[in-house]
Amino acid sequence: MSLLGLQNLTKSFGGLMAVNEVSFDVEEGAIVGLIGPNGAGKTTVFNLITGNHRSDRGTVCFEGKDITNWVTHRIVRLGIARTFQTIRLFQKLSVLENVLAGCHCRMSSGSVAAMLRTPGERREEKKALDRSLGELAFVGLAGQEMQLAKNLSYGSQRLLEIARALATEPRLVILDEPAGGMNEQETAALIGTIRKIQKRGITTLLIEHDMSLVMKACEKIVVLEYGSKIAEGAPEAIKGDPKVIEAYLGTED
Repeated sequence: MSLLGLQNLTKSFGGLMAVNEVSFDVEEGAIVGLIGPNGAGKTTVFNLITGNHRSDRGTVCFEGKDITNWVTHRIVRLGIARTFQTIRLFQKLSVLENVLAGCHCRMSSGSVAAMLRTPGERREEKKALDRSLGELAFVGLAGQEMQLAKNLSYGSQRLLEIARALATEPRLVILDEPAGGMNEQETAALIGTIRKIQKRGITTLLIEHDMSLVMKACEKIVVLEYGSKIAEGAPEAIKGDPKVIEAYLGTED
């Protein structure tokens, strides 16, 4: 069953067509890769899904509901969380505080309850703390809760972003180059984390330039070039697709 569906999604910036009539589905529980050369429009597609850009035309549907051009906070509450190509953490806050920020979208206590420290507010705070600690342990950052985010290695900051995304209790997590800055061992561990996310029943859509990770982790791959979809299918089929090979390597004239 399709959890996320894009239909003829289109976005231009001035005279540049960044995304051109792109359509594909992300099946519930799947790990789907979105790949293509630099400038292919991959991150723009993510931004259209998550409300960071408004589409010119086309639709984004989640669980059968049209969420095209919804504002970001509504999309997060609906169950879509993401990481970013360029790390966006609260660098001067602790690792734990960064993940707690992800829990905020599920908390209902207002400022008055927080000031009065009502029983309901304390229960919510305890739940958020337990969830945050659990997500840090899940991504392999247990024991680093009190460190400042800026003091983590680049690879660990990537994992912290994933922990924060998971703290929002998503149905779909969107990862934008999660292996960026990671060494070979960290990338291998990341593949394990992505598979563990799937075992939790969470669907994953990711952009990644590390083809080894894409081929090992993804069940379906969508390929973009110059804003248009040129291929879609299983990893083995994509690896041998002449259009994909040409997009990445070019052809001899």
